[in-house]
Amino acid sequence: MPTIILTSSAGNYQHQLRKEKAAVETKSFSGTLRSSASYYNRQNTTMALDIIRIVALISGLQFTVGFQSPTLQRHSLRISSLSAANKKEDDFSLDRRSAIATTSAAVLTSLSITNPANAFFPVGAIASSNRPKSTSKKSSGNNSHRVIPTWQLDGGVEFPILALNTAGLSTEETLRAIDYAQNEGLTHIDFHPGKERDGVAQFLKDSKVDRDSLFLNTKIRKPAPGTSPEDAAKLARDQIEEDLQVLGVKYVDMLMLRDTPDQKNIQAQWKVLEEALAAGKTRSVGIINYCPSGLETLMETAKVVPALNYIMCHVGMGPDIQGLRTKNEKYGIRTFAYGQTGEPEPREAMLNDPILKRIGETHKKSTEEVALRWVLQNDLAASLRPSGNFGRCEGEECQVGLSRQVSCLEWELTKDEMAELNAIKYDDASPTPFSAYCPGSLVLKEGKWVPRG
Repeated sequence: MPTIILTSSAGNYQHQLRKEKAAVETKSFSGTLRSSASYYNRQNTTMALDIIRIVALISGLQFTVGFQSPTLQRHSLRISSLSAANKKEDDFSLDRRSAIATTSAAVLTSLSITNPANAFFPVGAIASSNRPKSTSKKSSGNNSHRVIPTWQLDGGVEFPILALNTAGLSTEETLRAIDYAQNEGLTHIDFHPGKERDGVAQFLKDSKVDRDSLFLNTKIRKPAPGTSPEDAAKLARDQIEEDLQVLGVKYVDMLMLRDTPDQKNIQAQWKVLEEALAAGKTRSVGIINYCPSGLETLMETAKVVPALNYIMCHVGMGPDIQGLRTKNEKYGIRTFAYGQTGEPEPREAMLNDPILKRIGETHKKSTEEVALRWVLQNDLAASLRPSGNFGRCEGEECQVGLSRQVSCLEWELTKDEMAELNAIKYDDASPTPFSAYCPGSLVLKEGKWVPRG
């Protein structure tokens, strides 16, 4: 979800933004120099020390001259080396990217926000409740400096509760976003097949990051209407092999299954995911946008319970997410949230909500930061878009935005503030907007998301 800063003291904000950007980039360039030294196997330590001594000067000038780190320059040059075999696109991601870019721009314009650097998402940390607790585990990213909480899934799998959401990003933007995320200690990459997957593959190829330090989370494509259960199963099986080959890995950390109106196809594809789990091709399995009827269909034949259901959750839907969270937990399924300020574009009513604004002013946080903090303080995991411009990751907005998101692990809402936010209701919000058939779901027509049916 995007965080859009609305403030009356623009001068002070811009000054703070420059300070934060310089701090983020100092850390980023220090990491880049370390990885570059390893990459080129430099033997001249005197020269290396001389380079390190000028980092502070370079970092101070970066936001003025628009310097791009060598790591990103290398990534940009290597985009062209992707083979034609890896260029297969996920039509859903491509269409969604286009629609998201258009609708987000319209919302930002309507809110009179002309500087995209003022938009970014933050995240919250853990709060106490009677729900399953997260454990703290230090992320193993290159320049990690924060403790990212985790859930322990079946089989001892550690699931970082903050994820980088690459939805709609190009291959190059995915590379850029992962670079920025690594500098903030984010190791959980939530991506789709297609361009996003190609960006992840290129990062794995280029970087010196240990594969085992990353949590790779991807999705199975939906079968087309009319596909037989046998063909749906084959499509899922073939995609798993394709993903592993393109990524250059032996396993992913999670495979998630999208829903489909055909109940037999849900069951047939879930069986394939269970087989992949048993074969060690994935360490865990989950589902996306499953409403109660889809859950019931899947659980009729499932031998393995999904680790989580990935659905939209934001202020105005209540902590029980219109009852879907309770339905998840009936089967022992956790809730992984996207859309902390709405999907497929930011929700204006929330961005302008006086309660969120007042609470934000109290904590010196934006409305969007309050919204995201509420999600995590309700003991949900969250997938984070890297910028307020949905489907994009460009420069200052993306880099500083991710830093601000992760820094929200360091503050919390009061009990009374949580109660106020829990009481807000938006009757037209659906937790499964991208379902293939659930109530309140959307369909893409002529580049715009409209109600299904």
